[in-house]
Amino acid sequence: MNDTMKNMNFICKLPIPKETKEKYPVSEKAIACKEKRDAEIRKIFEGKSDKLILVIGPCSADAEEPVMEYIHRLARVQDEVEDKLLLIPRIYTNKPRTTGDGYKGMLHQPDPEGLPDIYHGILAIRHLHTRALTETGLSTADEMLYPTNYRYLSDLLSYVAVGARSTENQEHRLVASGIDVPVGLKNPTGGDLSVMMNSITAAQHAHSFIYRGWAVETKGNPLSHAILRGYVDKHGKSMPNYHYEDLATLCELYAKTELCNPAVIVDSNHANSGKKFGEQPRICKEVLHACRHNADIKRLVKGFMIESYLVDGCQKIGEGVFGQSITDPCLGWEKTEKLILDIADLL
Repeated sequence: MNDTMKNMNFICKLPIPKETKEKYPVSEKAIACKEKRDAEIRKIFEGKSDKLILVIGPCSADAEEPVMEYIHRLARVQDEVEDKLLLIPRIYTNKPRTTGDGYKGMLHQPDPEGLPDIYHGILAIRHLHTRALTETGLSTADEMLYPTNYRYLSDLLSYVAVGARSTENQEHRLVASGIDVPVGLKNPTGGDLSVMMNSITAAQHAHSFIYRGWAVETKGNPLSHAILRGYVDKHGKSMPNYHYEDLATLCELYAKTELCNPAVIVDSNHANSGKKFGEQPRICKEVLHACRHNADIKRLVKGFMIESYLVDGCQKIGEGVFGQSITDPCLGWEKTEKLILDIADLL
């Protein structure tokens, strides 16, 4: 390709979303299943259902078979807690990296031990999300690291997260305003809640902008909401923001706005746990305790993000432990199952 950008090598033309969707279509049964779940999720965010949402799964979806094994197990637990909880599997296929180095997710490397291959990565993430919905009936969540890539999965996702490093980005905010399912916007890594609230405001408003080579208009997404994930102070120390006082403060911030459907999902890992993955059950239970003591907090809290996989902890790429994270450490399956059942019992 002839181009004046001498410092950038154009490798190959990528498939457009329409082509990828045709290659991995969604069955009518799966579409109906997703529509039913989307309606139930909407009720939760609109305050018409008392169920809580758990966006739960591996830090990164690094390999198809262990991820599918995990989701099949999750589907069996969903049947046990369906009157209290709605489980949304995390299939996070692109990973933000603080310095830009390291494993960037299945989208970049469908084989973590191989070379980057974004063409096949796009096909791999489409296939994985399709399998999850088709085989288990659980529609999924992914992080919107690259807003232009959302279209590859737009008919499969029931939840979209915007990460702490992206929440201030204009394109993420505008694309969120055109998405039909809930979009959670995290507080930034520095912890400024006004940044997050501005992101939610932008996502709930209508906009005109450029997207994938088109001039587009959006109507605004009334299901855009907050995710509290903790933050890092000026000394580089992890600071939590899930405590009673933090949740009460968020209630007050929402009360000063005209935002629709005030809501928060509490991320039980990352800076909230200081990346001590074993703290996640305690954090979830503390938030539920706050809900029991404050009606406003109870109305605001819609659920949790939990990092969980088949095996406790994490490993280095190439160590070969089936179902153990190759990025941040995660809660193993036995502890995960107990946590889900404990949360249901506390509701």
